[in-house]
Amino acid sequence: MKILITGSAGFIGAALVKKLLTEDHIILGIDNHNDYYSQDLKESRIKNFYNHSQYTHRRLDIAERKKLESVFADFKPEIVVNLAAQAGVRYSLSNPQAYIDSNIIGFANILECSRNFNIKHLIYASSSSVYGDSAKLPLSETNCVDHPLSLYAATKKSNELMAHSYSHLYKLPTTGLRFFTVYGPWGRPDMAYFKFTKSIINGVPIDIYNEGNHKRDFTFIDDIVNGITNVIDKCPPQSNAAINKTPEKSPDPWRIYNLGNSKSIKLVDFITVIEDRIGIKAIKNYLPMQIGDVRDTFADISNSSRDFCFKPTIDIDKGIDLFITWYKNYYKKMDTK
Repeated sequence: MKILITGSAGFIGAALVKKLLTEDHIILGIDNHNDYYSQDLKESRIKNFYNHSQYTHRRLDIAERKKLESVFADFKPEIVVNLAAQAGVRYSLSNPQAYIDSNIIGFANILECSRNFNIKHLIYASSSSVYGDSAKLPLSETNCVDHPLSLYAATKKSNELMAHSYSHLYKLPTTGLRFFTVYGPWGRPDMAYFKFTKSIINGVPIDIYNEGNHKRDFTFIDDIVNGITNVIDKCPPQSNAAINKTPEKSPDPWRIYNLGNSKSIKLVDFITVIEDRIGIKAIKNYLPMQIGDVRDTFADISNSSRDFCFKPTIDIDKGIDLFITWYKNYYKKMDTK
């Protein structure tokens, strides 16, 4: 199939492109290569497939509607996977406009282009952040998600609502995927596990919020990619078809699913796994809960397991081992340049 992937130089986007190219799809990748974190890392990711005969790369921002329309018109994709977004809960506290531009305006442009160019299926990234600080665990798609704690979470909830309106009004098939703390090789340097690893190796104290008592459902990148590809391979949602049980039992071609490991680990225990793999004890700086953060995440994946055979296979010990092996090799190569 001809598949358009936005955010193709990002962590999940690049991993997805690499996987889909092994399945003989024709891929057009879009990314604005912003400076939220290292552009060198983004360039290194796409080097893995940049010259592949069935891959084309375009450097543009999805907030630029006219340019985006031209890409759709020229490429004529069958499937769109929207992974482009301004990421990060904490960054949204200091730079909210970036989230409005990319996550709201940009996503609206994706919806409009998908509608106007008769896309068969729009798949897009949502987030476990939409659940807010819910005490009802595991977090199910049936949970109320009306109380996001950060602007980032609010924009992701907005994406789900916007997609629903397009599914209802224009019968555009949409599937939103709520990702739970994705980690692994080629990951994002702004994420805690990446920062912890860098600091521990360099003997720098690490900041541990909420005294390390909150829990996260860490999901390895390969499991997330396999989940997305299973959704791509599955027929898109149809009007009046049976839809997974969500708060709004919509007869429209709109679905929401959790993609997580369905195991929750305490932050202090997660840090211990990193320490053990590196062989160095962290210098810990315990801090109170940070505004915008949630205490616990734990995914109920019964719907995604039922509907497209989603089954995580990488546990935290193996996942961290693979990440740290990559981290040491990658930065050793960077240091020698």
